Amino acid sequence: MAFFFLFLVVLCLGKLGDIRLGDDDEEPEYSFFSWLCMLFSAGMGIGLMYFGVAEPISHLSAPLHSMASPVVQTKEAMLNTLFHWGIHAWEIYGIIGLSLAYFGFRYRLPVTIRSGFYPLLKHRIYSTPGTVIDILALCATIFGLTTTLGFGAMQLHAGLREIGALSGASFQSLVFIILLSIGAAVLSSISGVGKGVRYLSQGNLILAISLMLFVLLTGPTVYILAAFTENIGYYLTHIVELSFRTFAYESTKEEWFTSWTIMYWAWWISWAPFVGLFIAKISRGRTIREFVVCVLLIPTVFNLLWMTVFGNGAIWMDAQTAGMLTQAAEETDRLLFLFLNQLPLPAITSLIAILVIAIFFITSADSGIFVINSIASQGKSTFPRWQSILWGSMLAVLAIGLLYSGGLEALQTMTVIMALPFSLIMVVMAFCLLRGLWVDDSYFSRNLSKSTAYWDGKHWQARLKRSSPRKSSRM
Repeated sequence: MAFFFLFLVVLCLGKLGDIRLGDDDEEPEYSFFSWLCMLFSAGMGIGLMYFGVAEPISHLSAPLHSMASPVVQTKEAMLNTLFHWGIHAWEIYGIIGLSLAYFGFRYRLPVTIRSGFYPLLKHRIYSTPGTVIDILALCATIFGLTTTLGFGAMQLHAGLREIGALSGASFQSLVFIILLSIGAAVLSSISGVGKGVRYLSQGNLILAISLMLFVLLTGPTVYILAAFTENIGYYLTHIVELSFRTFAYESTKEEWFTSWTIMYWAWWISWAPFVGLFIAKISRGRTIREFVVCVLLIPTVFNLLWMTVFGNGAIWMDAQTAGMLTQAAEETDRLLFLFLNQLPLPAITSLIAILVIAIFFITSADSGIFVINSIASQGKSTFPRWQSILWGSMLAVLAIGLLYSGGLEALQTMTVIMALPFSLIMVVMAFCLLRGLWVDDSYFSRNLSKSTAYWDGKHWQARLKRSSPRKSSRM
């Protein structure tokens, strides 16, 4: 993880940061503001809704250093939360997104994982080695998406119980939620209503931000704003130490390290093809420096703000209610709704939260099916309907099977298993990207005449015909 961060920073600061993701004179496909908004939306999802309250309260209820003072435990709970949701997640997405955008728009290769290995494999990206790379990316994406959908289904289930729509917890109702939500995603995928889903996703983002602002304004506003400032300073102060922390000298903390930090890194890695592909497709025409700075900073700042509003708000509320939230820390899927119940208009805010989670569930599954289709089809953008139905059915079966066999623990274990080989692929991909950039820089930095144009491979038949000797008209 530290390597990925340093790699992107070096690219950003060096002369390679001037290289454009596309032709040298290509204008960005989207305006800067629209691009920032889309990066901003990429930072939202089921994870923030699920862990916004759950993770800080979980850390507070079982502190990493139990002998520390309550103030230190509170700061450490937020620090660990921000570390897991901060810049390290986006450096992973940045590596994949930058590689896909560079080789896709600069080399005009298919926008899929195998294209990132072109400097190493050349034409063999279309044969067995490229297929193996895409298979590993496909497996990582499927289990990463399944884990996220599992979180969403469990939180929807808990929310419906809180508002009285379900009488009690049952596996059958959880299965119904998964089938209904993924069924809606598959229907969206095969019916050609992608534009409507995009507008729905944008509206849901506005709804989620409105919920965050409501919590900020009706909760301890001054405390949350002050905590946000201090959280950022505390995070920046400790980021180097946290990036290299392995608890080698504190063996009793290894279980915590595995179940939290390692699980998160595996989760982000498994989501890298999914989010990376989205970021790549919207970043055509941007320079590498612009890409790295905005991709690392914009979503990270939003994630830190979200976690502060819900996390510090929940910690403050826990102190006012004699530890009500920490006492329910084991019921992570209920914590968001227990917290909202302590604020004004709990019935309305709980309904809004359920709606936001449900829409994120459907749009995530819909986008996930598209990405899985794209990887499985070597970067194509159109697919037969049966293919979308197949992948949607597989996601549903996996989510139900893993939740039945072991709940969240089974989901997280499969994510870690699939992320390990793909993390090695990402390291090799980073070196392939660097090699491609070096060749690019040496090729295009030559002092040639301004009238010189590099051949892009287009109209080769017409050029061949013009260059071939004409037959004499006389016999």
